[in-house]
Amino acid sequence: MMNYAELYIDGRWQPSAGNRKIDVLSASTEEVIGSIPEGTSEDVNKAAAAARRAFDSWSETPREERAQWLEKLAGALKERTEQIARTIAMEVGSPISIATSIQAGLPVTVTASYANLLREAKLEHEIGNSLVVREPVGVAGAITPWNYPLHQIMAKVAPALAAGCTVVLKPSEVAPLNAMLLAEACIAINLPAGVLNIVTGYGPVVGEAIATHPLVDMVSFTGSVRAGKRVAALAAETIKRVTLELGGKSACVILDDAPFEKAVPGGARNAMLNSGQTCSAWTRMLVPRARQQDAIDLALKAIGGLTVGDPLDAATRLGPLVSATQRERVEGYIAKGQQEGAKLVAGGKRPAALPKGYYVEPTIFADVKSLMTIAQEEIFGPVLSILPYDSEDEAVRIANDTIYGLAGGVWSSDPERALRVARRMRTGQVDVNGGRYNPLAPFGGYKQSGIGREMGVYGLEEYLQIKSIAR
Repeated sequence: MMNYAELYIDGRWQPSAGNRKIDVLSASTEEVIGSIPEGTSEDVNKAAAAARRAFDSWSETPREERAQWLEKLAGALKERTEQIARTIAMEVGSPISIATSIQAGLPVTVTASYANLLREAKLEHEIGNSLVVREPVGVAGAITPWNYPLHQIMAKVAPALAAGCTVVLKPSEVAPLNAMLLAEACIAINLPAGVLNIVTGYGPVVGEAIATHPLVDMVSFTGSVRAGKRVAALAAETIKRVTLELGGKSACVILDDAPFEKAVPGGARNAMLNSGQTCSAWTRMLVPRARQQDAIDLALKAIGGLTVGDPLDAATRLGPLVSATQRERVEGYIAKGQQEGAKLVAGGKRPAALPKGYYVEPTIFADVKSLMTIAQEEIFGPVLSILPYDSEDEAVRIANDTIYGLAGGVWSSDPERALRVARRMRTGQVDVNGGRYNPLAPFGGYKQSGIGREMGVYGLEEYLQIKSIAR
């Protein structure tokens, strides 16, 4: 049991102004595995005041010193790799192999990368008689999701601290225990008081208090479109800078000359990563109409090799969904797909052998049309939709035919052709022929997938503002 009775504010554990707690459930056993305080707006006041007090000294700390703090924090997180991985495997349901390499490993990589980027950053340059300088925005509010919880936290906290900002963080109440491990890491390295403050609780209370707080200068939010709109509207009252990383309905475009034996399994596995609880997942597979059956057969074989089970079992490749609410949402979309005429070719049910836990079988639909609900809305579960097309132009049109534009993939035996199609896709990032993940590349979306970018130097720039000094 990981029971936390206090919040991390001003460099130490402090009691919440409220007296309620939130239980955290295991995604695989449905049992309580820990608890956190149900934070209040008064707690946000306290955290924002601490962040504001710390800002002047932290923002003036030499760059090399801030870089060293980030390296210390990365080291402290790395030391806790096994504990973080097991915690997130239980909270979210990520298989332990993924929880170790991605959920626990990526935050370390990202945090360390900002130490290097900070050292290399050019924060001043001259234009004529003016000196243009980049300075920290101020106190940053960070509101993060549950699907890749610590990664999404450090994708905001690390660049903010590198830029010289101080932070008030609200982690997801669904998977918050990993954020408390981050607090323990901060205490272990004696991170200066007030530089990072963590207030747990619910979005309508803690999140909205951060978005409206007069001492908070900017808000970075990752989550649903609906919640993102709410955050942006609230932040507008005090003219805050807002960064939003919202949903996705990404297309994997497999062209007629693509190596199907590689492209289809790669696309199917991408859609199933983290049980489909990945905002950038390729949940729509676009294939030439004449080869749809080939795609179905290859996708069935690919997901047939995914062992569904206990996320703490090293053999598991597909764990449960994060909660009962999320499972009901996914099952609702599966029912909707069948009602609207899509062909269910695999899955769609709860695994009979796993009566405990929020499991849904890996699911594939074929004969999906672009206007169907399952092709338009983010499901956030292990559901792949296969959409046939008749021409390259139609494939591009279908790929762009949603309110989202977060990610995507293109496969072709001709890399230049794949690149031409990638350029036509209205989306923030595209992988060509299964291009490797690059943690230094910008991540963010077009359209209603968001505003701004995270990761790399582009993520650092979100926490900097520009001043010109004429001489």
